[in-house]
Amino acid sequence: MILVSEVGPRDGLQSIRRIMPLEAKRAWIAAEAAAGVKEIEVGSFVPTSLLPQMADTEKLVDFARKIPGLNVVALVPNAKGAARAVAAGVHGMSIPFSMSETHSLKNLRKSHAQMLMEIAEVAKLANTAAVHFSVGLSTAFGCTMEGAVPERTVVRLAVAAAEAGAMELSLSDTTGYADPAQVKRLIQAVRAAVGDRLTTLHLHNTRGLGLANALAGLEGGITTLDASLGGLGGCPFAPGASGNLVTEDLVLMLNSMGLETGIDLEKLLAVRAILAAALPGEPLYGFTPDAGLMLDYRERLAK
Repeated sequence: MILVSEVGPRDGLQSIRRIMPLEAKRAWIAAEAAAGVKEIEVGSFVPTSLLPQMADTEKLVDFARKIPGLNVVALVPNAKGAARAVAAGVHGMSIPFSMSETHSLKNLRKSHAQMLMEIAEVAKLANTAAVHFSVGLSTAFGCTMEGAVPERTVVRLAVAAAEAGAMELSLSDTTGYADPAQVKRLIQAVRAAVGDRLTTLHLHNTRGLGLANALAGLEGGITTLDASLGGLGGCPFAPGASGNLVTEDLVLMLNSMGLETGIDLEKLLAVRAILAAALPGEPLYGFTPDAGLMLDYRERLAK
């Protein structure tokens, strides 16, 4: 089973100015769960003054928790946000830890040393509350501010995050810099240092390499792939880093390859109508929605 984790309600919506109505968000989450999506990042616990798009995250957690079989996760920037997430009842939470210190200072206003202290605090909260806690290694493949991020830096900080209490680790292509060969190399290097804690890739399709990088990740043993419906999103604190991996295109690729996702692609494609109605004028991406399913799609699933 490959877990496709939907991050659109958080990573997608935080990157656009328009605020999606609460009821539309609820409809989106419910429809994706009905299509077979097993995990959704419903929002983030950040100050409303910074991201008003995330002001209703507590309400979304409460709503999503009532959907049977859905793993409800949220992003937290620090221990204060983690305390709010725990109180809201999340099943899991993640904190972004940028491998580029320049990006870390710009994004969360903390150095690497300060972030490791924050991770340790969040880990304590997570352990006490029995909430799953993961750390996203942001800008792991490169940074629009620093350029290349040395592999040894990523490995060193991954080990430090694990020692600070991260239960799970994700490699994030925040800026869309990754290529398939680099993805394979970095997975191998990080896994050699932290073992099976590395499970996830968070990819952007900024330069059209998202699916190729996802395939490289699968070949490297990755079992969870983040994606955003309609390709919404990108990092607002990394110039030029637009475009998440499109959930619809990812599911088409995985299902067509015979890999189990549990997701009904036709139902998933229908969810786009909710976004189109709630976010008029906001571009939605994806080759699959434009081209349609192959005539032999169902036969491929049966193989």
